[in-house]
Amino acid sequence: MFLVTVSGNLLIVLAILSDPHLHTPMYFFLANLSMVDICFTSTTVPKMLVNIQTQSRAISYAGCITQMFFFMLFAELDNFILTVMAYDRFVAICHPLHYTVIMSPRLCVQLLLVSCVTVVSLFYCTGLGVYFSYPSAQNSQSNARASVMYTVVTPMLNPFIYSLRNTDIKKALKRFGGGKMASGTLIMG
Repeated sequence: MFLVTVSGNLLIVLAILSDPHLHTPMYFFLANLSMVDICFTSTTVPKMLVNIQTQSRAISYAGCITQMFFFMLFAELDNFILTVMAYDRFVAICHPLHYTVIMSPRLCVQLLLVSCVTVVSLFYCTGLGVYFSYPSAQNSQSNARASVMYTVVTPMLNPFIYSLRNTDIKKALKRFGGGKMASGTLIMG
């Protein structure tokens, strides 16, 4: 699942970067979402795989703090990029004649930067909430299932949900892979 997540999201980024037709605000945000999903999954899954292989749950204090920092940072960044993508679609649907004026390249970069700054500022509040919650109120087995869904399954499905069902992305993948990559089982529909 980790390899599917990384390779699927990486394919999206490469297809968007290599195809000039996809250099629009929507695909700019989509490429950033894919990069954040790669980083998000990569913060926890490699250590989880090592733990499964070695049957050890040990992690250093510094490693734990570092992993939590990046995990929460990328999780929040993912949410804010999705919010910016929703705004982009709102403008495209409700103000189609003014879309290119409203969603200028400068505004797109500013929205992305504001997302990053907001995430960093909210990161500390979210972290405090997690650490100050009562451990007895949490079920470890349901928490583990929820963690796997959130950290592995959702980023793995994002390329399928947001882009691989999109005809522009399919065309870009065909051009990027010489027509062979997009005809495989990775692309659905």
